[in-house]
Amino acid sequence: MLRSCLTLVAVVATAVVTALPAGACGEEDGPEPKAAPAAGAPGAVKNVEAVGNVPDAQGAIALEFLDYHGRDVMVVSGEFGLKTYDLAKPTAPKLIGELSLPGLWETENTEVDRKRKLVFLARDPRAFGGNTQTGESGIYVVDVANPEKPVVRSYVQVPAGHTTSCVEDCRYLWTGGPAKAANQPADWGGRPIWVTDVRNPAKPKVHPEPIELARNDGKTDYVHDVQVDQTGVAWVSGRGGVRGYWTGGWHHDPVQGKWRKATPIAPVPYAGGGVEETAAPSKFMHNSLRPIEQGPWGRNDLLYAVEESFLDGCAGDGVLVISSLEGSYEGQGWRSTPENPFRMKTVGTWSVAGQEGSDPSSEDCSAHYFDKRGDILVQSFYAQGTRFLDVSDPTDPKQIAYHRPADAASWAPYWHKGLVYVADNTRGVDILKLAR
Repeated sequence: MLRSCLTLVAVVATAVVTALPAGACGEEDGPEPKAAPAAGAPGAVKNVEAVGNVPDAQGAIALEFLDYHGRDVMVVSGEFGLKTYDLAKPTAPKLIGELSLPGLWETENTEVDRKRKLVFLARDPRAFGGNTQTGESGIYVVDVANPEKPVVRSYVQVPAGHTTSCVEDCRYLWTGGPAKAANQPADWGGRPIWVTDVRNPAKPKVHPEPIELARNDGKTDYVHDVQVDQTGVAWVSGRGGVRGYWTGGWHHDPVQGKWRKATPIAPVPYAGGGVEETAAPSKFMHNSLRPIEQGPWGRNDLLYAVEESFLDGCAGDGVLVISSLEGSYEGQGWRSTPENPFRMKTVGTWSVAGQEGSDPSSEDCSAHYFDKRGDILVQSFYAQGTRFLDVSDPTDPKQIAYHRPADAASWAPYWHKGLVYVADNTRGVDILKLAR
């Protein structure tokens, strides 16, 4: 369960990286590599127009977009390092720059500082032939002030490195995952979060003590990713559920029972907790989103999260879970124990297994990254492609469109100026237009 083995084949071509790549095995990263589809094998498409593709971005894992005084640029991270594309023609991105780091892993959910034109690449310990037990992890701070010439501004070793996320307007980074290293506490189930001060991007400073401990019913466990909503709450997803924190300003701390100032190093608990096992049996929540729109659910009480899980067959693989934050604002998620567990109430779920457009011969149905605009949520499901869901009724998400090429390896979709750009690890970047 929750295990995959991926082989990174590469050669090192920069002075920044010195280790030779080799096979890399890890947890919660993707499905077992599937056999190539037969020539001419059909995929499945409905209510979606494929308007473009970027094949030279093969190995893509994450995307972001930067504005240069009206010039639209896409940055793509992946096993190759970093590539930049001019989007003067949105359906035909033009490669303009590259930072070559072949064998880099994993750069999921790569984030950017839009003001300072910086990209933060997470180095997983399995990169360049390493392993979770002894491999080196850290963060590359890449300067893209000139998008034609991305350069590494600095590199810093961090005890975690599966994903790294901006908090407090990218002045700090929260870095988590993957499974624990050999020199980390034996009772940890995975790596928590380390905080890095990048106010001076040339000299990042890593705080020595980790945060977001005891997240899985009192056990320190694998933090997978962090998403910050538009109110400033940082939502931390991983094994044990999703918990939100204030990282700045004065707030009431429901765990300590007093008002105090939140900082990235000492955040204030806000809400969240475990997800019901009937919805996500693995308890491993990959990433999350709290929509900001108000509605019948009150004060933004809905939390969207996905479970990443791989079992034999598809029926038990990871799903999209919509939970209610109601009842979690008094620190319940921080007091949860195996004897007295706290779980958020499930509002709705959606699984790709058996849905129209799915490949019945595939055993790869786990949920992965998603993006939401209004009532439409677009989500990657690896070999099952990219799915568009109407979530206007969160108790009953409905599929309205899908794009599943025969060779799909859809990792992350992004809404951008009316189009959806999909980081596909096999195909590069697919550009989709939802039919209306």
